[in-house]
Amino acid sequence: MPFRKLEMKESRMQFVVRAASGAESLSELCREFGISRPTGRKWRDRYLACGTLAHLGELSRRPHSSPRRSAPERERQVLELRQRYGWGARKLQRLLQESGVRYPATTVHRILKRHGLVNVNAPRPALQRFERPRPNQLWQMDGKGPLKSLDGICQPLSILDDHSRYAVGLHALRVLRREPIQACLQQTFEQAGLPEAMLMDRGTQWFSAHSAHGLTALSVWLIKQGIRLLYGRPRHPQTQGKVERFHGAIEAAVRHRGGPAQVKDWAEWLAHFRREYNEVRPHEALEMETPASRWQRSERAYQPQPPAWEYAAGMEVKRLNEAGCLWEGGRHWFVSEALAGEWVGLERLPLDTIAVRFRHMYVRELELGAQQTHSLVRPAGSGGGGADLGRPTGSRGGTSTANPQPQQPSQPPSPGTEGGNDVL
Repeated sequence: MPFRKLEMKESRMQFVVRAASGAESLSELCREFGISRPTGRKWRDRYLACGTLAHLGELSRRPHSSPRRSAPERERQVLELRQRYGWGARKLQRLLQESGVRYPATTVHRILKRHGLVNVNAPRPALQRFERPRPNQLWQMDGKGPLKSLDGICQPLSILDDHSRYAVGLHALRVLRREPIQACLQQTFEQAGLPEAMLMDRGTQWFSAHSAHGLTALSVWLIKQGIRLLYGRPRHPQTQGKVERFHGAIEAAVRHRGGPAQVKDWAEWLAHFRREYNEVRPHEALEMETPASRWQRSERAYQPQPPAWEYAAGMEVKRLNEAGCLWEGGRHWFVSEALAGEWVGLERLPLDTIAVRFRHMYVRELELGAQQTHSLVRPAGSGGGGADLGRPTGSRGGTSTANPQPQQPSQPPSPGTEGGNDVL
């Protein structure tokens, strides 16, 4: 009966017992068990040499010597780097190369695998990447999920350059509210300069589903610095894929080295991680260069007191009150809570209506005769109503209305000189 019909070791024992007796032809036995003559002789001779059936199992195929195996001190160097950073073979290979050790990434991988240090669930690299051609053309910003300590949580605010993957800002916050976020952004702008545009999700700190262009107090502050604002589509975090992957690197570092026991120590921990990420960690999307090697400070400087917007000559300009309302015709008309205290331009249109502009953006239409107001631009994908029924008190209930087509600005702003809002 051939080996494939019985359990392997049992078949071998039956074969060698009969072959060792010499009473049967070896060729006939091999045909009966469905094996070749060399295989039959091998098992018979092994049994005769050791004299016991216990040695008929498969022997290890590991070579008795590995003359090309890495030297123990080199393996130790690879393992020390792995223990320090927790990175994969390609990144560790780059660090070894900088120290004068030229190992292929496959060799480093084999060393890690030999010691059980290969992460089989590691994320696969993207098949196709998109990036801006120069630094500071676009920054991605997002708040990371909470990092836990024994006495509370930290919620990091991450700001990443799209071209270089350089972390221009990584701030440890207890809560993601407008005031601390704005303070962190100001610090980042003072150190790194201003980007041309910023990409964000629809977090309530910088996007409002109930305001024209999604304006919030924070987004208005950014626009006044001449930054164009871009928003990702709802439930599409891949739009901000670079900053999401950055957050994955933070999580991996926390798992590898652990986090601080107290919330107050997260600031130092994140500062250390940011330096390592920018200046030490090779990045596969950058041909194993570091983000710091691809980034440079923006030439656009932060302006603590940005210059006032110059509306077109002859346009009537008024300032909104602290509630975001406009005084017109002996009553208050609600325009935008995010624009409280800002100067707006008024364009008087036929049919007793007024189009209200903030800088280059149309934000509100006032129907004086009907005594109602309408948001001229509803945030795309917000799901909210695009119009509000205006009352002299500034309340914001109402129904939707068709978007009128007011005349366009006589001199639209040139790209890169004025902030605005777009949706990706």
